[in-house]
Amino acid sequence: MARHRPTPAQGRFELANRLFFRLYQCSNLMHKTGTRHMSDYGATTQQWAVLGALARPLVKDKGMSVKEMIEFLMLSRQNLTAVLDRLEARGWVERVKDPDDGRSRLIRLTTEGVATWQAMQAAIEVFYDKALTGLSPAEQVQLYQLLDRLRDGLGAV
Repeated sequence: MARHRPTPAQGRFELANRLFFRLYQCSNLMHKTGTRHMSDYGATTQQWAVLGALARPLVKDKGMSVKEMIEFLMLSRQNLTAVLDRLEARGWVERVKDPDDGRSRLIRLTTEGVATWQAMQAAIEVFYDKALTGLSPAEQVQLYQLLDRLRDGLGAV
């Protein structure tokens, strides 16, 4: 019996299918194992991402608008609102009036949120080290660049 050879289009589809399935698996594992590494703080990976976004030097003092966070983290407004509500209830973030537009609110870390973020750094470093152990620094840079290009392609869809 002759073996069926996929057409070039079928081969590209199969490769893309494997790639996106692998990304889905990595995303799920990142959430599962990342949340486990943050268990001492009771934080999820989404909460970790929001705290990290707010801790960046360019936004640490002023904060970010919800719109800026949605664009930066690529979350839906509903998902972000739920995460912000939980973080605010824990005293880690606060919503303050935007000094440039009194009708708008900015999200920023509280003093307790800054302290929690700083305390999380050791656990985050261990997580990164374990997760990236199989990749050289050059491969990590290459993966980062490739994922940037994929993100841009997905954004154009």
